[in-house]
Amino acid sequence: MIPAFELLGMAFLLGFIFNATPGAIFAETIRHSLSGGYRAALSVQFGSLVGDAAWAALGLAGIGLLLQADALKIPVGIAGAGYLGWLAWDSWQASRREAEVTVPSQGASAMRSGVVLSLSNPQNVAYWAALGSAFGALGISNPDRIDYTIFFFGFMASSLVWCFVCAGLISRLFGGRGGLWRVWTYRVCAFAFAYLAFGTAREVISLLPVAN
Repeated sequence: MIPAFELLGMAFLLGFIFNATPGAIFAETIRHSLSGGYRAALSVQFGSLVGDAAWAALGLAGIGLLLQADALKIPVGIAGAGYLGWLAWDSWQASRREAEVTVPSQGASAMRSGVVLSLSNPQNVAYWAALGSAFGALGISNPDRIDYTIFFFGFMASSLVWCFVCAGLISRLFGGRGGLWRVWTYRVCAFAFAYLAFGTAREVISLLPVAN
């Protein structure tokens, strides 16, 4: 049994590492910051908290075995690949429209995008499905409800802090830029989304049952 404060610190650190890993949310935050600045970037990050909290609650509710089932991974992966593909197309179209008037990113739209990306991210399923072994590595062989609660609050606290850190850094680096910079940033985001969509689709295909 490790002290509660130590478990909270470990959960905070693991959450920070999880959130700091570049992926679809990171690319989408950059995309919205180009036209909406800090507020739009922060809205994407806040939206992603919904998915993080949902998957965390499911994983900590003791249904890790369910999260490992292909029956859940496949539809989540399909939804994620489809949405990432749409974001790739939308980002590419945005790069072609940059010569025209740019419409500021709306907070509601940015937040909704963060929610969808987080809920449809297969990596969230894998992360929380492996939570049992993670507790073992932390020195907790038989975690109870208190351990789960502490871990949840530590993870979500780090996720909330990361929202402000990520939005601030990205808006300073990418927000308010003009001309050619914006065009190529949109295009890089489009390629990133397409790559992530392709990788997610391949993962889904590998989970499909093979016909005899």
